[in-house]
Amino acid sequence: MAVINLHVRHLPVPVSEVGALMDTLASEGDLLWPVHRWPAMRFDRPLDVGAVGGHGPIRYTVEHYVPGRWVRFRFTGPRGFDGFHEFTVQPVSDGTDLVHLLAMNVRGRARLTWPSAYRWMHDACLEDCLDRAERALTGSVFRPARWTGRVRVLRRIAERTVGMRSGASADDADGPLVASSG
Repeated sequence: MAVINLHVRHLPVPVSEVGALMDTLASEGDLLWPVHRWPAMRFDRPLDVGAVGGHGPIRYTVEHYVPGRWVRFRFTGPRGFDGFHEFTVQPVSDGTDLVHLLAMNVRGRARLTWPSAYRWMHDACLEDCLDRAERALTGSVFRPARWTGRVRVLRRIAERTVGMRSGASADDADGPLVASSG
């Protein structure tokens, strides 16, 4: 099953500012990834081609990296995720678009897990990520993302089964989520 999933946020700031934000991914000073709500993106070394890591149960390798413009991650897990996800920084006439594209074929068990769970969690995480970018670059978020009931239920299940726990009530869509240490 082919999957194309696109998230775009227009930001009324120069490309250089959005690119600098993207370049902080997976660093101690990560300003883009929503670490306050989702498992952190981590790699075995600084962001560059060949770095290996991921976030939560999603594993990948940095396949391409053009600082300030583009980073592509090739999936290595979960099993059945064959493809990539990437961030691109695209200049437009009145600012910059920050684009996240996921393109993959799912096979085996992933034909069930992507549409029933991962897709919904992915969409919520990416919108939180774009909200974080907008807030960092403009000082506010015009239309903040809100989690659906399905996402809140899936997060409760994830807290119990894959070592994620929320620092707030499971009903608090604005509460933190961190990877469990144990």
